[in-house]
Amino acid sequence: MQDDIPFHKEGIYIRDSTLYVIGARYIAKVSKILSSETRTRILDILSDGPKDLDTLAKEVGQSKANISSQIRLLESIGIVKATYVPGNRGIKKILEAKVKRIVMKVRP
Repeated sequence: MQDDIPFHKEGIYIRDSTLYVIGARYIAKVSKILSSETRTRILDILSDGPKDLDTLAKEVGQSKANISSQIRLLESIGIVKATYVPGNRGIKKILEAKVKRIVMKVRP
């Protein structure tokens, strides 16, 4: 992911809480990842603000292992960010949505 958006070049870019997806191949990749109701629910929940993994798993109603797997896919296209902070028993994973809007352009 890059902060500069070369609209003449295919790719995935983020600027000002907007994900720009340019080119058919990248649109297909992002669309495939967003095609899961679980992943879109995660984005919806995170749009209210950062959540720790335990809280997110409870709100979605799935295991932490499954939510972690879903988060990795969302991280792969740059729309979710994970940070680690000290917790009561080890390290706590905090998740945050990096985008509020997605714009897709078929051709550069």
